[in-house]
Amino acid sequence: MMIENLQYITQETEHLTHIDCVREACIAGIKWIQLRVKNKTEEEYLTIAKEAKIICDRYHVKLIINDNVNVALLVNAYGIHLGKTDMNPTKARQLLGKNSIIGGTANTIEDVITLTNNKVDYIGLGPFQFTSTKKNLSPVLGLEGYYKIVQKLTELKLKDKIPPIIAVGGIKTEHVKDLMKTGIYGIAVSELLTNDFSKTPLLKELIEQKQYLCYK
Repeated sequence: MMIENLQYITQETEHLTHIDCVREACIAGIKWIQLRVKNKTEEEYLTIAKEAKIICDRYHVKLIINDNVNVALLVNAYGIHLGKTDMNPTKARQLLGKNSIIGGTANTIEDVITLTNNKVDYIGLGPFQFTSTKKNLSPVLGLEGYYKIVQKLTELKLKDKIPPIIAVGGIKTEHVKDLMKTGIYGIAVSELLTNDFSKTPLLKELIEQKQYLCYK
């Protein structure tokens, strides 16, 4: 299953709804959208997800649902992203089936190994730095944190067994080149693109410059 190396996470702003974000991301050329709906009922989440799925299908974009396995099932999403306190990935796999993508959030090398053992398809590792889009942040990793984790995985001869690692959390355009040099697979961004979806082609170019060198 193909994991995109540029992932967009929706957020509501004063001027944009989740659906606005999904539509603009699709138009901009994003191929992987994580719908991250907070502080709404499941019924509201489902309504938003249904509309998001219609838009994503129109543009042949992969829709990932954040946290809520039931919503992912009901809209037949491409997959689910699970936070550290959400459902266990193994249980989610039982409910969603073998063909669904399951991603998990990690902050430490122990998290990475646990998620790998739970057979996730990709790992969102972060936060890279402080971000206001997420509450109850885990400790910030910074570039050094990614280097150390990837290096340790290599030393343990685990790097080839680990699912694609996606850096996430407060990433800005000027960070992408250095992040890709750490050996990660790709990045996930929210505010960066929500503020300016026209940056999509530049981000893709910056990721691809180092992709083929650093991650086999």
